[in-house]
Amino acid sequence: MSESPLQPWVEWFRNSSPYINAHKGKTFVLVVSGEVVESDGFSGIVHDIALLSSLGVRLVLVHGSRPQVEARLRDADSQVVMGRRVTDGHSLLMAIEAAGAVRTRIEGLLSMGIANSPMHGARIRVVSGNFVTAQPLGIHEGVDFLHTGKVRRVDRAGIQAQLSAANIVLLSPLGFSPTGEVFNLLREDVAVAVATAIEAEKLIFLDDSTLRDGEGSSLRELPLSAAEALSVTQARPSLQASIDAIRAGVKRCHILDHHRDGELLQELFTRDGVGTLVTGDLYETIRQAGIEDVGGIIELIEPLERDGTLVRRSRDSLELEIEQFVVAERDGAIIASAALYPQIDSDLAELACVATRPEYRRQGWAERVLEHAEARARSAGIKRLFVLTTRTAHWFLERGFRAAELDELPSSKRQMYNFQRNSRVFIKAL
Repeated sequence: MSESPLQPWVEWFRNSSPYINAHKGKTFVLVVSGEVVESDGFSGIVHDIALLSSLGVRLVLVHGSRPQVEARLRDADSQVVMGRRVTDGHSLLMAIEAAGAVRTRIEGLLSMGIANSPMHGARIRVVSGNFVTAQPLGIHEGVDFLHTGKVRRVDRAGIQAQLSAANIVLLSPLGFSPTGEVFNLLREDVAVAVATAIEAEKLIFLDDSTLRDGEGSSLRELPLSAAEALSVTQARPSLQASIDAIRAGVKRCHILDHHRDGELLQELFTRDGVGTLVTGDLYETIRQAGIEDVGGIIELIEPLERDGTLVRRSRDSLELEIEQFVVAERDGAIIASAALYPQIDSDLAELACVATRPEYRRQGWAERVLEHAEARARSAGIKRLFVLTTRTAHWFLERGFRAAELDELPSSKRQMYNFQRNSRVFIKAL
């Protein structure tokens, strides 16, 4: 039967459905710079934001306005010190004017709903307000920053009330003091403070590009320690803000390239995403398997059973033996496994079912579950591991196993040896 032209779309939709369900009701803080607002693709980004809202994501949108302010101050004497603008009275008026223009544009685009779709003209409510209380940045190294401020407090209850009413909360890089003063703020500071205060699930930056290492390769995931090390050589506001947010308790931060159409949707609704994820916890974990993992293990090993790489196991046997398995889990999916079977009549344990999903091979996952299984064996007093394999002899040799003879196996295992399969035997001392 020939493949329908819609089949790739059907597969994508099926694969994205777990994320649609997972993100529903969650709170995301999304940050767009003034440059993003001015870009040709911004209307598409706004449509994607509207789509997220329609899918039940609770959204706070923080915008910047630096290029818009600079355009208004082109002929004025404006001082920037330590990366912060010294906001005098005239600069403050221009900042207020620029923020108002950007906010109005965003509200207008969101009022369109999603063009060329059944949601065209849908009512997506956008709410702005005095949710951020600010205070003066003060004098630093002899420089008085005047109306440049920093976040003092966030109206958590007020923002939560609007999100509960399915409104998008739109915040400008401005804050207000209890005495009625207005302060010019950094959008990153506003975003971090708000994400922390409302305990957002994600803080997302639409930036000029994703992060890259010294060789120019995209950095897909950064634990906090790696992000901190990278920030020494790459002074990017979005990276430093991500570090600050993770330290303050935000679970995940994403840095995306706004130039690529649909980047936001691909990051949120595919397993591996397309941007850079900064996280303080283990996005990927290796752990002992539980009964709830049986289905994922079956999905993982069935293709290898069909082609003869692994011995077939029934679901019943997997359920009975599940405590022998360790699995690598990535964002809720089982991507690698190994099983450890201690032998009653010897100091050996059998290593079995070492498997990795095809898209994650050659990334070290099998080696990591092997290391985890070895650690479990050592803690149980096991001295040696053995493995029977028909296809992966070199992989085990490269990881410290040696070729062995059948008579080196425990007697119980020799009696069960399948001569038709003719597996090779390898043993590793722990």
